Amino acid sequence: MRRRVGRPGLVGTAARTAVIAGTATAVSGNVQRRQMSRAQQAASEQQQQQAAMPPPPPPPAAPAPAPAAGTDDMIAQLQKLGQLHQQGILTDEEFAAQKAKLLA
Repeated sequence: MRRRVGRPGLVGTAARTAVIAGTATAVSGNVQRRQMSRAQQAASEQQQQQAAMPPPPPPPAAPAPAPAAGTDDMIAQLQKLGQLHQQGILTDEEFAAQKAKLLA
């Protein structure tokens, strides 16, 4: 009987396919494990860097409100109201109402 050299048999082809598939699976598994290891190592390094960093400074406090532009003017008006009240020109109720308007 003559043996064909150029064409492998069905069993030989199946065996080669199994070897190739097994090798591919093993290589794929190794690559996946290596990638997972690197990802875990990178995450660990990032956590260490964050822990070593000082906390961010608190936001600056809001500036104190500027005094009203008419503060001096308001004080002068309150003094005039006080003089009018002392002179009896304004009643207690009128003085209180005018004072409340100025301070509002």
